[in-house]
Amino acid sequence: MSLIVATEKLTKKYGDRAVVQDLDLRIPEGCVYGFLGPNGSGKSTTMKMLLSLIRPTSGEAHVLGRPMDRATRRELLGQIGSLIESPPGYAHLTGAENMRIVQRLLDLDDQHIDFAVRTVRMQDQMNKRVREFSLGMKQRLGIAMALARQPKLLILDEPTNGLDPAGIEEIRELLRRLADGGVTVMVSSHLLGEIDKTATVLGILSQGRMIFQGSRDELFSAATPDLLIDCSDPHRAQGALARAHGCQLENSTLRLTGIEDDRAVAGVVAALVGESIGVHGVRRDEQTLESVFMGLTAGGGL
Repeated sequence: MSLIVATEKLTKKYGDRAVVQDLDLRIPEGCVYGFLGPNGSGKSTTMKMLLSLIRPTSGEAHVLGRPMDRATRRELLGQIGSLIESPPGYAHLTGAENMRIVQRLLDLDDQHIDFAVRTVRMQDQMNKRVREFSLGMKQRLGIAMALARQPKLLILDEPTNGLDPAGIEEIRELLRRLADGGVTVMVSSHLLGEIDKTATVLGILSQGRMIFQGSRDELFSAATPDLLIDCSDPHRAQGALARAHGCQLENSTLRLTGIEDDRAVAGVVAALVGESIGVHGVRRDEQTLESVFMGLTAGGGL
């Protein structure tokens, strides 16, 4: 599989503090790459290093098959679109006027601008001043600016931040269409449910280090869902199992972590029966991206 982005031990330190440490990114061509991690985990710093906005302390970043450095920076950035932090644009100008500025700066023809505007479905809004735009419209205008050069790689940092459900759905559909059209999209977000519905490949950072990278199916198969048990005497059962299995009691249901296989499950049931506690039901908890994420990052908040 062809890689659009590949990094080798990419590291950024400020003094003795490592913000990103030994990061090996692998972003396949034509995917939506969901970049997840708690606040302060190094997501934005990583994206800025890929865009050559921040110089790495050590390691290498290869983008579009070439090293991102001073010699290649200008040429590579001509094939990359980005939306980092707040949406760009002059509030006192119309959407069309903002796009004309992009057109002149990048020396683009009218077809490029028309393509970008139609891709984000803003063609009926371009005569309004940006100050009159909703936040969702501003985000779409920012993405249109990033798409104007028809990039091979699009890097978006929190593109759905502050949007209402309708705006989130619009951005989600847009990212899917872009990937289907051959644009590789790297997107960070604190909305795990949206990443779960959009991304085809996931990367999870914690304290500057990659703790998982792969498909959604690979992520879920690598995580062990909690075991849930209904029994006749949950309080006594919790006392019997808590030390060995970190047992918690939730609404008369026992929740056990780290029970990986059927033999271990059978051992837990046998222990309860040996204490004359009747076992009424045993099941695995339903996994969500949020539950797996919280488990991998030790409950770290986004």
